[in-house]
Order: sequence, then structure tokens, then C-alpha cells
Amino acid sequence: MSTLYSHDPIVPNDKSDKAKKAQVADMFDSIAHRYDFLNRFLSAGIDVIWRKKALALLKKSSPASVLDVATGTADLAIMAAEILKPKQIVGIDISPKMLDAGRIKIKNKSLESIITLKDGDSEAINFPDHSFDAVTVAFGVRNFEDLEKGLSEINRVLKPGGQLVVLEFSKPNVPILSQFYKLYMRHIAPIFAGWFSKNKTAYIYLNNSILAFPEGKDFLNVMHKTGFKQTSCKKLTLGISAIYSGIK
Repeated sequence: MSTLYSHDPIVPNDKSDKAKKAQVADMFDSIAHRYDFLNRFLSAGIDVIWRKKALALLKKSSPASVLDVATGTADLAIMAAEILKPKQIVGIDISPKMLDAGRIKIKNKSLESIITLKDGDSEAINFPDHSFDAVTVAFGVRNFEDLEKGLSEINRVLKPGGQLVVLEFSKPNVPILSQFYKLYMRHIAPIFAGWFSKNKTAYIYLNNSILAFPEGKDFLNVMHKTGFKQTSCKKLTLGISAIYSGIK
């Protein structure tokens, strides 16, 4: 049985009877129409730079097949197609409306022959063992209902020697920045999100899940436990986010 981590039970609505997975799907469905705008607005566009830095770790291996887990509106998948130029990218997500938004973006960029989006659960990935050269996850591992199970599934579908790259939020440890960050995430971001998406709860959940997530060395330990070697962690923007990498 997988170890329970402090973020695993964090849910968007603790008064709901639904499991975390179902709540997360409903939450993203409700903000799908404003998700890309809110990402750019609330991060001042720096999330685009973070994604590029994450994909840069895969350039050397030139993966021909990439699985993007928790693909959302396919931001990272589209960027991977443009930067890495693989033969195939599959994006999976549990939110149908996020996938619908992603498909529109893919069609607009004429990338349908390269990128395919599918309904998919990170903890039960519907592909055979050793299917992909690389797997990416951008801001999605916090939403796994069972962190170890999700990472173990990712390891299973990677080819031997394949690489996992995870981009995830973390907590800055510079004192003044840390205080501002807490204020911003706890109060300011949910207010803006409420104005633009009518779902303030989603960004309260975002903050709570970041605070509880096992970041840095703790997350690297989980990666080791689920079969990854040569792991690394690179903090970005004074620790606001981090890139994790590991090899199967």
C-alpha cells in the first residue's frame, strides 16, 4: 500500500463526499474557460519560462515519444512539439473541458498529427509497459490522489533509460519573499481568480496543496522509492517553482 503524504488528502472541497480525483476533475472543468488567462495573469507570464526550462532537460535525449500527464489545456504538450520535435506526444487528463480547450489550441496550431489528447488517469495509465521515451508533468503531481501510485505508473510506461521531468510549485525560503508569497497565494490570487473565473475555491486549494506538498529532497525520495535514479531538483525564481528529473 502506498504511503500517504500530507498533500494526498488535500481536496478542493472538504465538505464534498466525492474522492479527490473527482473533485479535481470538477474543479478544472469549472475553470477551463479561463485557465490559460489566469495562469499568465497570476504568474505574470513567468510560467511560460518555467515550462521552457523544464523541456530543456529533454533536448539532449531527443525523445521520439512523449507522454504529458495532467496535460490540462496542452500548454506543455504544444511547447514540447515546438521545442523537442518528437514524432508523437500523448496528453492525458481527467478534466474533459480542459482537454476540449487543449484540442482547440492544437487544431489552431495544426499539430493534430503529432499531439493526441485522451481522457486519462495518472494512477491507471492506459498504455503498455515501456511505451514512452519521456514523460512530463507540469503542475500536476500535487493533484494526484495517490502520489506513489501515480509516479509508479509513470515509471511503468517509460522505456528503460527514459526520463521523467516534473515542473511543480514550491515554497520560497527567502524570508521577505516568503512572507509576500504567502500573502499573495493565500489572499490575493484567490480574489483575482474569483473575479475572473468565478471559482475562488480552486485557488484556495492551489495554495493549500502547495503548502502540503513534499518538495525538494522529500519529493526526490518519493521518486527514488518509485523506481527513478539520477534524480535532480532545480529551484526556479527564488524557489517559487522547481524542476525535478529522474531516469527509469
